Amino acid sequence: MTEHPKFYPTVVHMLQQAVIEFGDALAIKYEDRQLSYIQYLRCVAGLSRRFQTFNNGQTLIGERIAFICGNSIEMAVGLFAGHASGAQVVPINPIYTLRELNHILSDAEPIGVIYDEDIASLVQPLLEDLKITYHIKVGKKLGELFDVWKNEEQITLPHVPEPDAYATLQYTGGTTGLPKGVNITHRQLSTNISQREASWPTLEGVERVLCVMPLFHVFASSMALHLAVYCKGQLHILNRYRPDTVLNTISEEKITILPVGPTIFIGLMGYEKFDSTNFSSLRIAYSGSAPLPEETLQRWKEATGCPILEGYGQSEAGPVVSAVSEGSALIAGSVGKPLIDTTVEIVDVETGTQVLEAGRQGEIRVRGPQVMSGYRNRPIETTDALRGGWLYTGDIGEFDDLGNLYIRDRKKDMVIVSGYNVYPREIDEVLYMHRDVSDAATVGILDNYRGEVICACVKLHNGSLVTSQDLISFCEQHLASYKVPVEVDIVDEVPKTTVGKIDKAAVKKLFSS
Repeated sequence: MTEHPKFYPTVVHMLQQAVIEFGDALAIKYEDRQLSYIQYLRCVAGLSRRFQTFNNGQTLIGERIAFICGNSIEMAVGLFAGHASGAQVVPINPIYTLRELNHILSDAEPIGVIYDEDIASLVQPLLEDLKITYHIKVGKKLGELFDVWKNEEQITLPHVPEPDAYATLQYTGGTTGLPKGVNITHRQLSTNISQREASWPTLEGVERVLCVMPLFHVFASSMALHLAVYCKGQLHILNRYRPDTVLNTISEEKITILPVGPTIFIGLMGYEKFDSTNFSSLRIAYSGSAPLPEETLQRWKEATGCPILEGYGQSEAGPVVSAVSEGSALIAGSVGKPLIDTTVEIVDVETGTQVLEAGRQGEIRVRGPQVMSGYRNRPIETTDALRGGWLYTGDIGEFDDLGNLYIRDRKKDMVIVSGYNVYPREIDEVLYMHRDVSDAATVGILDNYRGEVICACVKLHNGSLVTSQDLISFCEQHLASYKVPVEVDIVDEVPKTTVGKIDKAAVKKLFSS
């Protein structure tokens, strides 16, 4: 597709149009609950009015609402309602520890917080400490549900946001060890949805999209939540990944679009019921968040008859930058070509100004209408990332002679574990918090299932009796589970270069030998 697909000023406008054209059609299904499009909009309207009570009934322009929730109807309705209230939404991983939540909430300064009932004991004392007065606990047992407005025919949206207002504050890993908040406007968000459609066209009113990736993650919000409304299709939400549930849902609900990360593709193909699953409805699968092995691509296509199309992106870029277009030949290792209205260049790592020809590796820089406005409260890092109208991604790549993009490495010291970005510096800082650790170095090691895993080596103070398992347990108290090292080696000296810097290559050899 070379023409520009339909564009909506904001995702709220997009939902309104879906109601006009497909009001009575099924929009969302989650466990034993479901909403039509008209019910979806009523719930968004009701909740957005509830949010505005945080500000004496006034619009929440300039404010933020944080969502610390797993996958559910509440998360889907909540994100749209946040936009419709005028607020900037802040999706946060609900498995984060107190330390991680404290940093993000302190930085984002939300006017209100929505959180799952099963993490109330962790979240509520933190909200009190941070003096966040307005909050809603969600859940079937002791919390609230956000579909209570589905039959209120007279309720209307209180606010439709302006395209250039902030839509989302998406936190992503930081090389300083602390996540950075990426400011994305409604126009940037909606533009990227339309750009994605040019490479991966959908069938209006037909698609059934499976959402198993977490909705706090930019991949799921872009490729499931928003994609489903854009194409006026059905969104089938699963609370979490379980291979039997995923396979049953694909078959029973006649799923047509499956957007997941490499770990799930690999996990499904290794599950005993994979070969007996009916994949006849599945039209396309999208892979993001981490590179996909060629073997996985080919085996999946042979077993299901459905191709996997890969793309490349990051939170700072709206998030999608490039994609293997539907109908194009499979090129192993490539993440396709830049999206419509997106320019990608490979430049020298040293200065970032010399554009390199095809076949040469360098830093990927991106220019396009979907690129972020900047980082919240991080002027120096914003200036470093956004230079001369370009977003410098920190990823190393190259083009082939046909203009296909390949991701070769990462300039930044980042590890991708099961699709999640992890910065070793953050794990180092947690290890240094332990009183017995005098030196530490964390690296990512290739793993056939999770892509990479975290490993660390530490030097202890003289006389310490701390064990590797003690240090892993310590990390479990302060880090989300996917950031916790699978192995911690206690060494006499952490490998260093001749100028005293951590020798990452030498550290990796400790775990790959």
